[in-house]
Amino acid sequence: MSKSFFISDIHFGLQADHEENIKVERFRQLSGIISKEGGALYMVGDMLDYWMEFHHVIPKHFSRFFCLLEGLVRQGIDVHYYAGNHDFYLGDYFSSSLGVHTWYGMRESVIGGKKFVIAHGDGLDRSDIGYRFFVKFVRNRFNLSLLSTLQPDLAIAIMRYLSRLGRKHGGSNIHREADFLLQHADTMAGTNDFDYFVCGHSHLRSHKKLSNSHSEYINLGTWIDGEYPYGVFDGRTFSLEQL
Repeated sequence: MSKSFFISDIHFGLQADHEENIKVERFRQLSGIISKEGGALYMVGDMLDYWMEFHHVIPKHFSRFFCLLEGLVRQGIDVHYYAGNHDFYLGDYFSSSLGVHTWYGMRESVIGGKKFVIAHGDGLDRSDIGYRFFVKFVRNRFNLSLLSTLQPDLAIAIMRYLSRLGRKHGGSNIHREADFLLQHADTMAGTNDFDYFVCGHSHLRSHKKLSNSHSEYINLGTWIDGEYPYGVFDGRTFSLEQL
């Protein structure tokens, strides 16, 4: 079978121009690998550091990334995008214009005969009331429609501000979030028969066996620290690789 590729937490639009250029070039490199070896790409949230969809405007910061995505789709790669806490609400652009499947929350998929549970990782902690309120606000269609009527630079500035709020909320809790995600996967494995739990969100790359000795936990890490990890499933095993 063709390989399936997994990435998360690139956060395009977050860093200085030279760092953004490196990330784009690394994604171009990965796109070349996927074109040759892959059949699917799963983007597990926070590919963008913020996103605001307009009727007639596309933020220029992401244009090269979008071109690479469209190129993959045109080559027959099945591309999936799981919204993260910084992507907010993906709207229709990805599905209608780029041909990318968009998803929210945690979903189960069968890939190569193996059962995957895929989630960015945000929102799984039901006790985090502040975050749940934040998500309801930024994914509310009425609020988004109001933002889309503003001058684009102003609307994008607001989305960047909201993104910084989300980072401030979660930035000091990275290790707690990583522990929570691992524990959540381990608890799920006790009642739900799956092979792989794949997530991002905490930015801490990890690949561990769960306590049932069968299921595996994979956190895909991030591209904002000068490393460029990605996951590969070849139909038999899942591995974490580096560009």
